[in-house]
Amino acid sequence: MNSTEKQVSYTTTNSYSTLNNLHSPQENIWFVCHGLGYLSRYFLRYFVGLNKEKNYIIAPQAPAKYYQKTDFKHVGASWLTKENTKTEIQNVLAYLDEVYKTEVNHANPKKVIFMGYSQGVSVITRWMASRKISCNALIIHSGGIPTELTAEDFAYLAQDTKVKLLYGLQDEYLTPERIKGQQKQAENLFGKRLEIIPFEGKHVVNRRLLEEISEKL
Repeated sequence: MNSTEKQVSYTTTNSYSTLNNLHSPQENIWFVCHGLGYLSRYFLRYFVGLNKEKNYIIAPQAPAKYYQKTDFKHVGASWLTKENTKTEIQNVLAYLDEVYKTEVNHANPKKVIFMGYSQGVSVITRWMASRKISCNALIIHSGGIPTELTAEDFAYLAQDTKVKLLYGLQDEYLTPERIKGQQKQAENLFGKRLEIIPFEGKHVVNRRLLEEISEKL
């Protein structure tokens, strides 16, 4: 078969979802990237327990939608796959830039919190490393940090930036070896900024911990 794969650039549009009302100045703004299979509007349900007056949550939407089952009822989304990954990363980063510029740049928040859950960890950390965007806290929840990222990529962060690594002790996607490797990687990247917080549970978003963290920021 004599086929050739080519490339074209074009303008596209994508949605995102928010929770609560944006005040100026805002106490806390959260920028949260969901995991594989989520839609951003449903991912926000994990943040309804946060103080509504203090916390404004922005959930970008992964661009690639698909039907999750053969009954074609439930739609999920994916940030990236192994197909054409380098180009797709740049597309996703450009999208996050626009959401952040639209929502955060003019808001004058007291604190900005970045969070990635599962597949969203690779997205939020790549975006931070590429754009050098500062935050007051980074929450890495049940997901792997891309192996290509280095401590230099995050050297721009203030020393008092809080980095929380959350994972379930019964997470079905983790082995003792993988946990050890990811903890070591996070320690190398973030040093004394890092706090490791294991919890009893599987591969699920821990609402209780998010609420506790939000109260201590």
